[in-house]
Amino acid sequence: MGRLAVVSDLHVDINQLVTEDLEKLAQILQDNNVSRIHFAGDTANKIEPALAVFDFFQRYGWPTTFNWGNHEMADLTEATIETFDDQRFLNFRTAPLSKDLVLLGVNGWYDYGYSTILDQKKIRRMKNLYWYDRMIQRSASDPDINQGLLQQLHSCLTKLTQQEKEVILVTHFVPRREFIVYQTNPAYERWNELNAFLGSEAVGDLIDHFPNVRQVIFGHTHRRFTDKSINGVQYSCRPFGYFYEWQMTRRFMQEYQLTEVLNPLKFRGIIHRNRPLFDEYKEKHLPEEFQQAITYIEY
Repeated sequence: MGRLAVVSDLHVDINQLVTEDLEKLAQILQDNNVSRIHFAGDTANKIEPALAVFDFFQRYGWPTTFNWGNHEMADLTEATIETFDDQRFLNFRTAPLSKDLVLLGVNGWYDYGYSTILDQKKIRRMKNLYWYDRMIQRSASDPDINQGLLQQLHSCLTKLTQQEKEVILVTHFVPRREFIVYQTNPAYERWNELNAFLGSEAVGDLIDHFPNVRQVIFGHTHRRFTDKSINGVQYSCRPFGYFYEWQMTRRFMQEYQLTEVLNPLKFRGIIHRNRPLFDEYKEKHLPEEFQQAITYIEY
């Protein structure tokens, strides 16, 4: 028996996480009897610091695996996005958890299906204006890339079914519409359009055809959800996210009465003006934030 921990959207560079912060996360994993770790994308913007994180936890003695998110992809060539040369990289590859259970990693992508607009030209213009992924070099269209990845996933799950393996599937992008938030305030309507880049409902539809998939874990939303059981599969989404989105940061704003309106987009400036106070608060409360952003799977 063992316990797998899955962490997504750590963003060590944007969040300015240092060794002492990672040691806090390691302590939590030790306290929770974790036996292996998987990082589900957006560990960092650059490959070098992402690999340094994986090395850090591996030095603690934990088998450590990972798949990429969109942020790392901007620092890769098109070929290495899907075929990165590292034994710990799980993309349409598996790691055994027990005799009958495997961990399957898949980077994933998106097909614009979650957007409230249908015009693909407009969606592509929005991507080039607003979305980090404009820096990722890929030769095919996003829907075509996603379709190719769906075919690979179908082939992979079919093979695992034939081998009579149960599957824990970890990906970065959102596979079910149930985890997409649509804003009702007209001021935030743009976010409903930008949902185009969050994932693909077709992934969840495909998983429905494979009863050997036990659980699916993903991130990317920067919004944490209660686990949902959908068509017999457990879905878990609890990304760590950016520092100005943390629950800890909301409490910081409230406790010190730094703003009347809890708007995370305003938090960055407030934190910059109150950095020593925020750092002191973070030192005390960061472990709580880490704990809320870990998915544990018994095996």
